[in-house]
Amino acid sequence: MGIVGLGRLGRQHAENIEFRIPNAELSAVCSIVKSEVDEVQSAWGIEYGYTNFDEMLTNKELDAIFISSPSGEHCRQIEAALDAGFHVFSEKPLGLTIEECILAEKAVERHPDKVFMLGFMRRYDSSYSYAKRKIQEGAIGKPFLIRCYGLDPVSAIQGAIKFAATSGGIFLDMAIHDFDLARWYLESEVRSIYAVGGCFGYKEFGKFSDADNAAALVQFKNDAMGMFYAGRTSAHGYHIETEIVGTEGALRIGTIPVKNQVTVFNQNGAVLECSSGFMERFEDAYVNELQEFVNCVVENRKPSVTVYDGTRSTKIAYAATDSFKHNKLVFLD
Repeated sequence: MGIVGLGRLGRQHAENIEFRIPNAELSAVCSIVKSEVDEVQSAWGIEYGYTNFDEMLTNKELDAIFISSPSGEHCRQIEAALDAGFHVFSEKPLGLTIEECILAEKAVERHPDKVFMLGFMRRYDSSYSYAKRKIQEGAIGKPFLIRCYGLDPVSAIQGAIKFAATSGGIFLDMAIHDFDLARWYLESEVRSIYAVGGCFGYKEFGKFSDADNAAALVQFKNDAMGMFYAGRTSAHGYHIETEIVGTEGALRIGTIPVKNQVTVFNQNGAVLECSSGFMERFEDAYVNELQEFVNCVVENRKPSVTVYDGTRSTKIAYAATDSFKHNKLVFLD
């Protein structure tokens, strides 16, 4: 495999490929920052290093490309890698515009012999996949409501501000994972969405028509309901919480975002420490999704997460952004 993008998450993906996936080998790394390429090559003994993505695609020793570059590059690089004959894994979001997503769909359709997978890693988290199985078993009857919290720690706010110009907005950047989970759990597409939000603590997001906290109310085509809250100012840490309510019960995941099973007893009382960020909370999920991609390539089968999941979740995020910006109810086709 070759990987493009060696930022914080890309570096973790590269490490997973090299050290945690037994039937995969990291053979090439690519970044426009040459020092990142040099550092990884030197530290891990990676044979090939590139600062030009298209040049990496000429390397015929590679079987697959992992895309962890900035979001605006995803669709172009997906298309180029597939057209060059590689299997492709791409981080979310699929693209920053619906037009980009459609181009990616067409590229995947042109190459039915290649494996394409999108990084909706929460589906591969043990708790979230267990909840899916419980729903399929009928443990809570028919699901009719989903409630999702996606909160980043305020300690990471400066990075979010720096990224705001190219993030696509809070719904595309953060809530897209929750939109994907909602579609997955409820097995329905969105009919309408109404979103609100604001810059309650950090006015810097306003110049990008973005928010530091926002919420959306969604109705699905099967009449199920969804409530989504995305925030960038969580004081207690990284908080990902999901509740699915059915006619015969409910499931809750991550109600208290505990770091581990340790309770600290001190002058503050009995304290459960919280996760510090997404890489800590979903460390195993990132490995599991990558292992599934590699297994699909080796076993010549397709993953359950498709390019169309990326497009549909992007459409929901864009509708939420449109609703937030113009204070209106938005209906999806």
